[in-house]
Amino acid sequence: MIKKEIIQLIAGTLVLGAALLLRDSDIQVYVFLTSYLILGWKVIYHAVRNLLRGDFFNENFLMSVATGGAFIIGEYPEAAAVMLFYLVGESFQDMAVHRSRKSISDLMDIRPDFANIRVNGELQRVAPETVQMGDIIVVKPGEKIPLDGVIIEGESMLDTKALTGESVPRSAKPSDTALSGCINLNGVLTIKVTKIFGESTAAKIIDLVENASSKKAPAENFITAFSRYYTPAVVGLAALLAVLPPLLFGGEWADWIHRALVFLVISCPCALVISIPLGFFCGIGTASRNGALVKGGNYLEALNNLDVIVFDKTGTLTKGVFDVTGIYPAPGFTNDSLLEYAAQAEAFSNHPIAKSILKAYAKDIDKGALTDYQEISGHGTCVTANGVKILAGNGKLMQKEGIALSENTGAGTRVYVAANGKYAGCIVISDEIKPDSVRAIAALKKQGIKKTVMLTGDDQRIAEETAKELSIDEVHAQLLPGEKVAKVEELIAQQRAGKKLAFAGDGINDAPVLARADVGIAMGALGSDAAIEAADVVLMTDELTKLVDAIKIARRTRRIIVQNIVFALGVKGVFLVLGALGAAGMWEAVFADTGVSLLAVLNALRIMRVNLQSVR
Repeated sequence: MIKKEIIQLIAGTLVLGAALLLRDSDIQVYVFLTSYLILGWKVIYHAVRNLLRGDFFNENFLMSVATGGAFIIGEYPEAAAVMLFYLVGESFQDMAVHRSRKSISDLMDIRPDFANIRVNGELQRVAPETVQMGDIIVVKPGEKIPLDGVIIEGESMLDTKALTGESVPRSAKPSDTALSGCINLNGVLTIKVTKIFGESTAAKIIDLVENASSKKAPAENFITAFSRYYTPAVVGLAALLAVLPPLLFGGEWADWIHRALVFLVISCPCALVISIPLGFFCGIGTASRNGALVKGGNYLEALNNLDVIVFDKTGTLTKGVFDVTGIYPAPGFTNDSLLEYAAQAEAFSNHPIAKSILKAYAKDIDKGALTDYQEISGHGTCVTANGVKILAGNGKLMQKEGIALSENTGAGTRVYVAANGKYAGCIVISDEIKPDSVRAIAALKKQGIKKTVMLTGDDQRIAEETAKELSIDEVHAQLLPGEKVAKVEELIAQQRAGKKLAFAGDGINDAPVLARADVGIAMGALGSDAAIEAADVVLMTDELTKLVDAIKIARRTRRIIVQNIVFALGVKGVFLVLGALGAAGMWEAVFADTGVSLLAVLNALRIMRVNLQSVR
């Protein structure tokens, strides 16, 4: 609560107290009016302003009409008291909302304040927005890394908790990537900037969190539509309640008008309008704290309805760190010549398999001698080296080029190599399943996921072995990128009504599938622009168990929001009936509006204290 509101509350309360003590009724009316205006001027101001804009039905309008009417019929203390308690309730709500926002902003406090840029050997403190790509910055112990870059000097431990939710610091050394938002714990780091501030990891995450509320969940859209019809309806009912009974059955007009005014105060939809968006905001913030960036309330809600989860294999279920485990040359070729041909073919590729072959070759390659390089999507690579046309890829590539090969049965990914149209041999490369993949798949099934599916461009036998070890229900192998999209579309067509399909990929080559799924989940994609753009949920580490946590948080959020809807509508329904019957006065109306709103807000804040170990 800000200082002006405190002064307003104290002044209004003192004047109201003085009015209650006065004996002169003529003066008392004016003192009550003064108290009423001090406490309720902001409500009246907003009501008038909204009326001029054509917005007739909102909580300010309801409160102004109800309390103004109470004043007209001589209920001076009640009119002023309703404004007093309404202001108290609003102040508590503002404090609760502010605390939740502050808690989330503290968790995501990754916006850097400055950057130490090196200019002519001197350090200058500048705004991060002014630093350009290629500039050299220095990060001292205890400072946030202001921009993404590559460490060129120094070693340290980095606190990545605000980004990834990991409590264990990461080591950083020369040639490692440094992400903005991490805190440098000990050593001095010299970093070459690779992204300007607006494209850095910290800026992207801040933007995602700040704009998450713009994508509303169905429950939020329901409340917006509900309020549009609900408020005019209760105003109409209040008008009928004030006019029809005395016209049809006789009785005191003042009594029925009083009932109608009580009816209006009770009917304010504050509890729903405030607590439901706050609930989704808290859910998104809690997920962010635990290493899962959810881009909006609609995606948080969609996590509740997941029925099928489709996984990419490499980099998602497996580590994506390959090693050459077998070299099988064809007659006329040697291990060394086969490995050299393969390394030349993969010299320009950034694929993990290519990197493993280059690592095994461990020699410098004269890239100037390589010409006509091309990547053949879903098949492999082709290059000409010293006049020799080299092909390296899967069996489909050999078949496409009409090269007869000797099928290799080694356990792992097989790269077949050909030189000048002649089969040169096969290199077998193995990947390793991530330690938490088995645990995560089991936990997802425990959370009610009906079917798990694995899509991969890898060999069918390798895919089946991986799926069996992970207890995955269905596997589709040897798929090209376009075939993965088609398979996801086929699975979506088979979905039950109201259920959703999620695709989890490593975010590098899976952008089309991430975009096509009901919920696209990028795994371990922190710092990957393609993943952050294409995915709906970004898991900020390589841990698949973060997805389980996100689903648990989504279910906790829905449960508390449903509680608030049922509680608010239930209490208001009871008090609306009591108000119409004359059994509830203005004091009860204050509880039915402000009291219920405050309780709903406090209940929504419970989402932030979720214990993931206890959520079922």
